[in-house]
Amino acid sequence: MRPESNGHHDLQVFTADGDPTLQNEIKANFSRRHFLKKGSIGLGGIALASLLNPPHLLANNDPKTHFPPKVKRVVYLFQSGAPSQYELFDHKPILEKMHGEDLPPSVRGNQRLTGMTANQRRFPLVGSPFAFQKYGQSGATMSELMPHLADIVDDLCFIRSMYTEAINHDPAVTFFQTGSQQPGRPCIGSWLSYGLGTDNQDLPSFMVLLSRGTGSPSAIALNSRIWGNGFLPSIHQGVQLRSGKDPVLYLNNPDGISKSNRRNVLDKLEQLARVQYERIGDPEIISNIAQYEMAYRMQASVPEIADLSDEPAETFELYGPESRKPGTYAANCIMARRLIEKDVKFVQLYHMGWDQHYALHSAVKGQAYDVDQPSAALIKDLKRKGLLEDTLVIFGGEFGRTAYCQGKLTPDLFGRDHHPRAFTMWMAGAGVKSGYSFGITDEFGYNIVENPVHVHDFQATLLHLLGIDHERLTFKHQGRRFRLTDVHGEVVKDLLD
Repeated sequence: MRPESNGHHDLQVFTADGDPTLQNEIKANFSRRHFLKKGSIGLGGIALASLLNPPHLLANNDPKTHFPPKVKRVVYLFQSGAPSQYELFDHKPILEKMHGEDLPPSVRGNQRLTGMTANQRRFPLVGSPFAFQKYGQSGATMSELMPHLADIVDDLCFIRSMYTEAINHDPAVTFFQTGSQQPGRPCIGSWLSYGLGTDNQDLPSFMVLLSRGTGSPSAIALNSRIWGNGFLPSIHQGVQLRSGKDPVLYLNNPDGISKSNRRNVLDKLEQLARVQYERIGDPEIISNIAQYEMAYRMQASVPEIADLSDEPAETFELYGPESRKPGTYAANCIMARRLIEKDVKFVQLYHMGWDQHYALHSAVKGQAYDVDQPSAALIKDLKRKGLLEDTLVIFGGEFGRTAYCQGKLTPDLFGRDHHPRAFTMWMAGAGVKSGYSFGITDEFGYNIVENPVHVHDFQATLLHLLGIDHERLTFKHQGRRFRLTDVHGEVVKDLLD
């Protein structure tokens, strides 16, 4: 056994008999690209041949992280559109007391507002129409809209003081997922695939599931670049798992093509790729062939994992009635647990529909119904299977909502605008404190008064839990070493168990 340095960050992957692993070869070739082009082209051909023998290569693919990880796998339940903390997690009684009165100018200050409310003459405060109470030994406050999560509140670790600079959906989602408001950077799952490799040779290390909620049927769609690899090798992009007969697009063989035909085609492609790689030394050639080979293996692994018919009735009872409908958030939560059981390292669920600028009262009820029971069930399911002890579950959106009403406040109709300065997320599972709340907002929930947590702090903490120093996981692109947290971020140690 010997350490194989990848040339871009300080993670060292131990390999058997000196053979480079699939992940190491891709990373190493990016750092030695010109060397291979000009010199050891023969070595590149050998590496490419070795790359295409994954059972041998991945037999000992155990990364040595910067320090012992507390988390092996992550399920990120991303609530796209920004759920209102006031209706779910952060009760502010003063809003009910001052309902209809203007937000004091001293509270808002000169903070930036969206174009949807910047020109309002008034900013009438609006109290939540839903009841709140304290639950569990921790005494955490929860809304009546989240009864199932309230039952497991002592398993949750709340961050009530999240904040971001992004004020509109696309840059805000992009910021949370990639560390930059500008498109083109790798997302969290791609960074983890690049840095930690895979634990299952038959499935990608990063998989994505999407659901569209009942809260807002016309929810803003998500762009696939949100789970893209950016400038990392393309093998690290997220693979979307869909409902329906084709869980992964273009995975099945075309009509008239047998499995043996497919194998022969891949073998011929590998031969052509070897010639091309030896001629120009482009590491993306290796990445493409690796993807072809992964797709070939997924032809057997994906149908098996996507078929929920082997789940017992008690599973569907646990996750709720919507869990029997393919493509729902509840069904995707079951799928996430199945992927975690197969050692997929990062599972990202995107649930759309939280953008409630109008008719929030009715819309948020449907959306909360979508996610409450399945999210709680996922934690219970992972716990009973012994998986929660090394799996982290994350729940949250891209920003919060305003304490004041967008537009005219009427007795039956109100909505909330985007609010980046203070909102709530929660985590559960490996490495984080349970039954714990961190951070405090002011009485209006508008500003943070204690323990602010920035997007980059959250990302740094997540990487830390996986055994990665966020400042040392870098990739050189266009002359600069990039990282997920850009040039910012501090690990929030008070959240760690």
